[in-house]
Amino acid sequence: MVQEKQGVAPAPTAPDGAPTWPLWGRLAAAALGGLLLFLAFPPLSWWWCAPLGIGLVVLALYGCRPRRAAWLGYVAALVFLLPALAWVRPIGYDAWLALVAVESLFYAAMAAGAALVFRLPLWPLWFGALWVAMEWARGLFPVGGFPWARVAFSQGETLFTGYAALGGVPLVSFAVALSGALLALAVVTPRRVVPAALALAVPLLTLLLPRPGDEGRSVNVGIVQGNVPGQGMHPLGDEPAIVLRNHANGTHALARAAREGKLLKPDLVILPENSTDIDPYRDQTARQIIDASVKDVGVPTLVGAVVAIGDENRATRSLVWDPITGPGAYYDKRQLVPFGEYTPFKEIFLALFERANLVGRQSVAGDRPGDLKMGPVTIGAVNCYEVAFDGVVRDTVTAGGTPLVVQTNNATYALSNLPPQQLAMSQLRAVEHNRAVVTAATTGISAYVTPEGRVAWQTKERVADMNVVKVPVRTGTTIATRVGAAPEWALLVVGAVAIGAAAWRRKGEDR
Repeated sequence: MVQEKQGVAPAPTAPDGAPTWPLWGRLAAAALGGLLLFLAFPPLSWWWCAPLGIGLVVLALYGCRPRRAAWLGYVAALVFLLPALAWVRPIGYDAWLALVAVESLFYAAMAAGAALVFRLPLWPLWFGALWVAMEWARGLFPVGGFPWARVAFSQGETLFTGYAALGGVPLVSFAVALSGALLALAVVTPRRVVPAALALAVPLLTLLLPRPGDEGRSVNVGIVQGNVPGQGMHPLGDEPAIVLRNHANGTHALARAAREGKLLKPDLVILPENSTDIDPYRDQTARQIIDASVKDVGVPTLVGAVVAIGDENRATRSLVWDPITGPGAYYDKRQLVPFGEYTPFKEIFLALFERANLVGRQSVAGDRPGDLKMGPVTIGAVNCYEVAFDGVVRDTVTAGGTPLVVQTNNATYALSNLPPQQLAMSQLRAVEHNRAVVTAATTGISAYVTPEGRVAWQTKERVADMNVVKVPVRTGTTIATRVGAAPEWALLVVGAVAIGAAAWRRKGEDR
């Protein structure tokens, strides 16, 4: 019998059924898993690739020590996030690579924890909870978080989407991760049928969920997509007020089409974020152009404007413009884009990076949700980047907003994978809160999403377009709306307990 060397603890045993393939095989599985995750996201939207991709990542990690699992998880994240976040490239390739490098660290930490919990009974449950914990952390740190590319956002209209009405975006991510982990369990266990059946049952269970009914109310919402002349980092072009005129002309065209009976008569009109490139509070000409277009259409119009706050700051504002009384109630964007609307740690970044000065005046965040009375309804204003943040959207719904209105300016990222990814988020939010979602974008994609998550109308990109859509007004709340972040916190606790139990068990094995 071979004696252990004195003072050297034995290596912890691998879980039963752990793959015995060489390192290059694990690396290939991790990379392929990351690629499948990317394919699940828009614009391809091969949603079923998400659980398959996660299953491959799990197989790559299963049986590894935490350190090796961490860098395998990092590789999987790189392969996933590099193409998924390719829309960042117009800002700069260095910004794109730096963002992916930082975000991939969260996946590495999750993978290290997963290597521990794989030794516990019922480990697919604990793995799913760890995945949710990783996405939660990404949504908080650093500089306010970056919740883009959460796996739930690949499930805009799929079998998994129904979980959004029960526990929001975190529960959808958990369901996808659990299904993927169960597929992996079916590979590593002799009893393959049960976990494989459970993996299929997870998405199919949503077919049994009750669906909210129509409440018999509707509102006609006009949407104007005015387009912009430039692209990339200079989307507004060189001609002053061109974006304002494009959207004012679009509003006039919508009014004319409604009078001629070519479109429904609107009850309200939505313009995109930054639909005026001139501050209407400070510029009389801009004010007159907007006022004339709103008077022509004859109904309250939501104008997207960047307005001055004092001499040094600004706010991204959703401004209700009444055809009689002019500018009135407004919502100021609360979840600001770091390095786009403000510069975090600006003394450091402004000194080190000349490009950081492109932000210009620093944005000031609003302090209240976007419930705005417009004609016969109180809409829920959500501004662009905010649609990715659970709390912002829920606050708007609980404040009484229905339908939800997402004003966005994707001109810098036109024809990239950002606009379709953002539309998928709107689909998930619609189901999560039982609310229709209307999106108005400067360059696209403008859209109307039903409360069931179906895209009923959408524009192409880089074209001027308009429409009036008949939108259901729902007031019934979902379980997800009522319980808020409780399911996410429950899963965070489950993940933390699982890590603690696995660490304690490993310590006992090392004795």
